[in-house]
Amino acid sequence: MFKTRAKYHLGQVVRHRKHPFRGVVFDVDAIFSNTDAWYDAIPEDSRPEKDQPFYHLLAENDQSYYVAYVSEQNLVADYSGQPVDHPDLTDLFGPFVDGQYSLQVQLN
Repeated sequence: MFKTRAKYHLGQVVRHRKHPFRGVVFDVDAIFSNTDAWYDAIPEDSRPEKDQPFYHLLAENDQSYYVAYVSEQNLVADYSGQPVDHPDLTDLFGPFVDGQYSLQVQLN
């Protein structure tokens, strides 16, 4: 039986270990659930294992806003206390309080 537990939660601010971006978790896949083409586009020596949680982020860097799909091994919690400025945040989350965003939508 396969069993995994996500380290990060919805509304949490995280940052990438290697690349200069941060974001807010808005969905979690228990294991890899993207396309093989997406996975194969990652350089082989950098590919994460598929059997770990993957996070959907409303992400930002110095140049743009976007949605990112990142493995748990490549994320760390962001304790900077700084909000994320992604324009889609208000569609899913309430105000930024105590370093995280509260859900503004009802989950299934």
